[in-house]
Amino acid sequence: MADFTRNTGSSSSSSGSSHEGHNMGNMDNMGMSSMSSHSMIMTFFSSTKTPLFSDSWTPKSSGAYAGTCIFLIILAILLRALTAYKSVLEQRWAQRHARRNIVIAKRNSTGSQTDDEEEETRAVETFVGWGPKPWRWSVDLPRALFQVVLTGISYLLMLAVMTMNVGYFMSVLAGFFVGELAVGRYARGS
Repeated sequence: MADFTRNTGSSSSSSGSSHEGHNMGNMDNMGMSSMSSHSMIMTFFSSTKTPLFSDSWTPKSSGAYAGTCIFLIILAILLRALTAYKSVLEQRWAQRHARRNIVIAKRNSTGSQTDDEEEETRAVETFVGWGPKPWRWSVDLPRALFQVVLTGISYLLMLAVMTMNVGYFMSVLAGFFVGELAVGRYARGS
């Protein structure tokens, strides 16, 4: 088993990265020579200078780090609120679909329908069924766009957690907690 704690003489701790003190040893032995300048950390750590999403978003002070954590809390609350709102929209779309009436004209024995019989032979039925609903621009396009937004926010939060920064991780959890307290009762099946 490889020993990742020993210093192999590499200068990764002097590179000024936000992961100082987490020398992973000589990564070339593992076939990871194409890694970026940041070493790969597999344990949680606490640093106030961890980049978020790009190197240009690196907090330079404790205040900037707190602002970044607050941003992550708000982003997680937003994701939870949008998920609950999508559930509400799905319920509205299902109710609208259930109220949609289908007009069925009954034909006489010859297969034709006369104008006199038209008023008598029409039946109005409400759609009842569990099968797939017909495709509609007014429902499926907004649903797809909404899902793209939800997926994008989810991946941004996943990337924040994958930095392995404890503050970022706790901020995302706090945002989900507050979001669930605020709007969780509106979400069904999520």
